[in-house]
Amino acid sequence: MAKLRGGEAFQMYFGAKPELFRIAGDLRKSMTQSERRLWNCLKNRQVLGFKFRRQHPVYVIILDFFCYDAKLSIELDGAFHNERYQKERDIERTSILKNFGIKELRFSNWEVENEIEKVLFNIEDYLMKTSLVKDQVSLPPGGGRAGDGG
Repeated sequence: MAKLRGGEAFQMYFGAKPELFRIAGDLRKSMTQSERRLWNCLKNRQVLGFKFRRQHPVYVIILDFFCYDAKLSIELDGAFHNERYQKERDIERTSILKNFGIKELRFSNWEVENEIEKVLFNIEDYLMKTSLVKDQVSLPPGGGRAGDGG
């Protein structure tokens, strides 16, 4: 299987085109305040030892945050997600992710800014309910997964 820079297999990107990677890189450089706040909680395997990626290309979309091992997308919604057109796009996007076996959790920017503990609890709750729970039972000190090196 073809590899990307850094050695990751294309499978993780579900056929995303090269242009999407450039756009994702630009988005990583200009994250919103809410995205930065949540990223500071997700990075470095801080949530039950799971690795999250930010602004991750999948097929024709870019996910705010993605955990490949759990097939979990976390999306943050600003006020424009309440508009009819955007709601329709979000439904289509969720359907695309579902076809790839990816679960989507959505939180508002307000929730991230004002109830971050609740957001993290909901993410952890989902991860604990996945089939990966058995792999997470004996986390080494520091939260990384056993034999993972961080």
